[in-house]
Amino acid sequence: MEWCLWILVAIYAAARVTQAFPGDIPVTAIVALDVLPALAFAALHGAAVYRVRGVLIFVFLCLAIGSGFEELGLHTGFPFGHYHFTDAMGPMVFRLPILLGLAYVGVGYVAWSLANIILPGGGIWTRPLLAAAIMTAWDLSMDHIWANLVHLWVWHDGGAYFGVPVGNYFGWFLTNYSIYQVFAFSAGRKAPAWYAHPRRFWMLAVVFYGIVAAGNFFVPGPAGVASVTDASGRIWSVASMLAASRIVSIVVMGGFAVVAGWRLRLAILLPRPYA
Repeated sequence: MEWCLWILVAIYAAARVTQAFPGDIPVTAIVALDVLPALAFAALHGAAVYRVRGVLIFVFLCLAIGSGFEELGLHTGFPFGHYHFTDAMGPMVFRLPILLGLAYVGVGYVAWSLANIILPGGGIWTRPLLAAAIMTAWDLSMDHIWANLVHLWVWHDGGAYFGVPVGNYFGWFLTNYSIYQVFAFSAGRKAPAWYAHPRRFWMLAVVFYGIVAAGNFFVPGPAGVASVTDASGRIWSVASMLAASRIVSIVVMGGFAVVAGWRLRLAILLPRPYA
């Protein structure tokens, strides 16, 4: 099974590179290539840890809670702020893109895996908090890029972080924490012992998250465009936006990946580290 997972990792890495060619590949196709391999990885890797029932619970929670908060946000502005999605996100159910709901599953599972690697003996409250922070780091790296440069969604009132309201990140944390906390109470306690799988199996999740971060370096700025204007009329430097994305990708997301990799390296020294 591990070779299937490595193939999915390779496909996802190739998909991240497609972002460098927005003029040659439709944006919706780029988004789909970004979401679907991650979804397949989560399903296969998750089934090995939590069995099919467990991973189905995780998928259901991501779709139900993630989509629920998104629908709430679209109608009320809580908890993210006021925004809407564009047609570039592909088919929608009401005003919510199908691919967005699926995006919660793929990277969401990888973030949950990293939290368990970093805190293998962590309590039922601490692991969801860490996993939500790992997911929020991803959003911090790409939300302003995907909104203002790729135009997948529009923030109606702009915001202090390159046109994104700061409250969006609190909303993102709350949404993902809710998913992880419910999962920790349900399937999390019923998962087979983590130490039953070799370190290279868990390293797959670390590598995958690293590729999520590295993929942000392949997002180009619009050709010949030095600045963009958000919905509030505020002007932002494209170079600064890209630099912020890459700094977060290296320092924050990369930091989580390094800590997880270091934790796996030390795992052999600890008795039954993933019990």
